[in-house]
Amino acid sequence: MNNFIFSLNATVPIFLLIVIGYVMQKLHMTNETFIKTANKFNFTITLPALLFKDISSTNLRSFFDVKYVLFCAIITSISFFTIWGLSKLLIKDKTITGAFVQASFRGSAAVLGIAFIQNIYGDSGMAPLMIIGTVPLYNMYSVIVLTFESNNGSKKTISEAFINICKNPIIISIFLGMISAAIGIDYPVIFDKTLSSVAALASPLALICIGAAFKGSQAIAKIKPTVISSLIKLVILPLIFLPVAIRLGYTDSKLVALIVMLAAPTTASCYIMAQSMGNDEVLTSSIVVTTTFFSSITLTALVFILKCMNLI
Repeated sequence: MNNFIFSLNATVPIFLLIVIGYVMQKLHMTNETFIKTANKFNFTITLPALLFKDISSTNLRSFFDVKYVLFCAIITSISFFTIWGLSKLLIKDKTITGAFVQASFRGSAAVLGIAFIQNIYGDSGMAPLMIIGTVPLYNMYSVIVLTFESNNGSKKTISEAFINICKNPIIISIFLGMISAAIGIDYPVIFDKTLSSVAALASPLALICIGAAFKGSQAIAKIKPTVISSLIKLVILPLIFLPVAIRLGYTDSKLVALIVMLAAPTTASCYIMAQSMGNDEVLTSSIVVTTTFFSSITLTALVFILKCMNLI
């Protein structure tokens, strides 16, 4: 019951922020200009601040585990390329490929991960290492697939994808955060408080924008890819890779971090990137809403099963 209550406490507030955004839309408190401006603000300022803050505050020199970070990176890479390859073969509507792939493999590791593990163990545990192994790849792979599967009609090249990666503010912030963590920079209190205030805006604003931009009738028209993507994100990926992690001996906070990596709901930043890079934001927002709603059930089930097996 405690795990169920925690999962509800972790996911329902996220879902309610989306509902607030949707209600604001219905009350005509938002418009397209507001949503686009807010998404651009999130993409260039608040999300980079959040990721820089999370990563730069990690004490890499004390508990860095190369094998664990590599394991997280390998799983992320296998998931991404497998989903993209199968999508290219099986999806008939090519305009949704980029959004489908990104939303299917990319979870809310940074936002939900640390909170989830802190609730169980009292500290962030292995969440920062999981974030280092996955979040940079989440963003690089997202830029690649959203560049090549963009709906603006022009033919994309590898060099264009590389340029998009290099100038992506989220990716830049991740690598600056890793450098900061590796060096061990101690920032002034004024900087830390300002950064924390800006970072705190990222998730609520992104979720409210998802709700404000949510188009129910259009989302219903894309219910099939939404359901398939949600199943991949919440069920199929954890069922495939968690047994591998258990076989390799991962338990406790390392295993919980992998649960978050594999089974967390699709992150709100997927919507921001899809909208900013000319991909299907309607499908993306639909998947974010669906995975957020159902993740309280799937995450609870995974935690309960693994606790019964005395693995966490």
